[in-house]
This record gives sequence, C-alpha cells and structure tokens, in this order.
Amino acid sequence: MFLTYTPDGSLVQIKRLQDLLDPFEPLVEGRFHAGEEIQDPQSFLKCELRFPSGEPLPRCWIDPDYGKRTVAH
Repeated sequence: MFLTYTPDGSLVQIKRLQDLLDPFEPLVEGRFHAGEEIQDPQSFLKCELRFPSGEPLPRCWIDPDYGKRTVAH
C-alpha cells in the first residue's frame, strides 16, 4: 500500500499492512518510493502519513482508545 508522507509529500510503500492497522503500533516500516532504485526501509510515524488523496488515516488505525465510551452515571 502506498501512503503520502506529509512532511514532504513523498510516497511511501508500507511493508506490513498489519502494522498499519494496529492502533497500538505508532510506527510502521516502509520505503520511500523515489527513483529507480529500491530505497532502504525505515520507520515512519503513522500520524505523519495520509492517503495519496489527502485523507487522513482512519482513527481506528491510530488511536488505541477509539471506540471506548466514557459514560457518566
């Protein structure tokens, strides 16, 4: 899967989709998609990644508390 690295707009190829979907994992491993040579893998903060369309990642992928409700009694 390709995502956009927001600090500079570069495309990043995510190595393991499972890490991207895990809300308890703040980092994902990927490679910049630039040039003809395969780039070395590196870690990226999920909060700095977006879909190429500009949409943010779903909150359930980045927030471990997503879905928890605080109910006042």
